[in-house]
Amino acid sequence: MRALFLEHDHVSPPGPIAERFAQRGFEIVEVVVVPVESHNSPNVSFAFPDPGEFDVIIPMGSPWGAWDDSTIGNWLLPELEWLREADRQEIPVLGICFGGQLLARAHGGSVARAPHAEIGWSTIRSEVPELAGRWFQFHFDRWVSPSDATEIAWSSHATQAFSLRKNLALQFHPEIIGSTLDAWMNWGEDTVVRDAGQDPQVLLAHTYSLDSESIQRAHELVDYFLTNYR
Repeated sequence: MRALFLEHDHVSPPGPIAERFAQRGFEIVEVVVVPVESHNSPNVSFAFPDPGEFDVIIPMGSPWGAWDDSTIGNWLLPELEWLREADRQEIPVLGICFGGQLLARAHGGSVARAPHAEIGWSTIRSEVPELAGRWFQFHFDRWVSPSDATEIAWSSHATQAFSLRKNLALQFHPEIIGSTLDAWMNWGEDTVVRDAGQDPQVLLAHTYSLDSESIQRAHELVDYFLTNYR
């Protein structure tokens, strides 16, 4: 079994999500769309692999907008069609943050800037135990779910999850642990956190303090996905 982690930028490691897939017997394949040297000019060309070569596809987050065709259209529009093809082939897809937004747009919903950014730890409401509770957020956009999707998780800011056939879209970041956020901060996201009215070092310390819980919850979420979407 093979699990493809599509990482849109070079600072989006899959962390405990990939760890759990590996524990469940999957070969982990990681592919980066925008290499580090193109981070400031991300409208690169990218050849998407045949989705049929994988048993599960996990499109990850991104610092760019899932609505922003002018900035990343060279690969954004092809990725939308690639996700539709994965759906036609009935390949399970777990979309995380930007990846979840792509699933919304690919299947008839939409994505746009939200009135307010959602950054840091927040509580999510859901009747699915593996989705409910405290998760890390880092997004400026939100989706309108596809008309035939079922919304299954919410926060006060935005819909946080929907299901559609073998697709599970998440708005939050279940892969985040302290080292991941540390890398984001070192790449400049500390300014974003500060602009949102938060202390980056306090947020980082808080995230590190939750690592054990975060890893366990990420593993439980993967188990839920594999039980319900394969």
